[in-house]
Amino acid sequence: MFAAASAQAGALALRPRAGTIRAPAAAPEAYFTAEVIDRARQYARPQQMLHAANKALHTATLVLLVRRGTGTPLGRKRPQAAGASGAALALALTAVSLPLDALARKRALDAGLATQSWRGWAADVLRASALGAAFSAGGAALACSLMRRFGDQWWLPASAGVVAVASVATFAGPVLLDPIFNDFTPLPPGDLRREVLEIAERAGVGIGEVFEVDASRRSATVNAYVAGLGRTRRVVLFDTLIGSFTPAETRLVVAHELAHVAHRDVPRGLLYGALVAPAATRATAQLAERLDTRIAGEGSTLPALALAGGAVGSLLGIVARQLSRAIERRADSFSLELTDDPESFISFEQRITEANLADPDPPRLLSLLLSTHPTTVQRIGIAQAYRAGARPTPRRRRRSLRTRAGS
Repeated sequence: MFAAASAQAGALALRPRAGTIRAPAAAPEAYFTAEVIDRARQYARPQQMLHAANKALHTATLVLLVRRGTGTPLGRKRPQAAGASGAALALALTAVSLPLDALARKRALDAGLATQSWRGWAADVLRASALGAAFSAGGAALACSLMRRFGDQWWLPASAGVVAVASVATFAGPVLLDPIFNDFTPLPPGDLRREVLEIAERAGVGIGEVFEVDASRRSATVNAYVAGLGRTRRVVLFDTLIGSFTPAETRLVVAHELAHVAHRDVPRGLLYGALVAPAATRATAQLAERLDTRIAGEGSTLPALALAGGAVGSLLGIVARQLSRAIERRADSFSLELTDDPESFISFEQRITEANLADPDPPRLLSLLLSTHPTTVQRIGIAQAYRAGARPTPRRRRRSLRTRAGS
């Protein structure tokens, strides 16, 4: 498939070529007891099965709608009607997912990872459903307009629209969307804020602002991330991280997130999307038309388009996660070089894995297909190698024109 080849070419073009420590994975039994590993797997694997079952349920629902011939081809609809259909489809898929979502949440509550009340969870589901319906309505209306205007070539301007929406969401999301679900407060003056700014200065990056998010109102899990572009760029630390980990461990997390800023990973992610979008939207359009054989030449229905988009997205997501793992390995290597503290890196990986009930050494195939980050034992292996004297691979210098001319 051309779309898969395009995604692989984009990943190859943007994958890190320097700055990474290459190292084998650590032995899991050297850092985790059998009890910790078993408890993590007893929690994580059923959760993964529930997630897979939800995906299968969504797919089965769309297949049923396509086979029943539900819906009018988008090219025949008015944008307003298409938008209403998009919102209805999004809400229907949310409703189909609710039983399994509730079961997964019940397991998280029983494991001590979820902290939010059922009423609070229900309110979040309503907010997320409203947002999802709004985005689906906009997407359906846009697809309808493009099909009416450009016919079979609608996918080409649609790919530009996908990139534009992703760019706007990346820029505006931290200030418009994220606060719908959480409260973000600037990190108050003190030792941690001072250390964060010092690390940023050593890294040679500007971070805009550092925020603490009240993640503990929903979960006991620990995390941090970089979001936004330009003026909205920010480093966000979970309050569960700030309250539970040592200053040295927190510094390493900050250094890891600063690596994404230093290497411009957020805008590079948008570039990857721009490289892949034309082939992906073309493949989606072609597959949707094949699924809707009864209306050949008249565009496709919304369920067929959603089913095709999910199929193409799942395939290309495997490639995108491969690129993501390479980027995260570079960020780990960057944080080790910036802090020169492999012991705190290893202790953090041990503690966050136990706190999040994560499997430190999941099956290789599962990791290759689903993981956006290296496994815990792979990350600890990088720290082991650094401690033994390994350093990130240097960037290759281009030979000057004079040198090449004389060779």
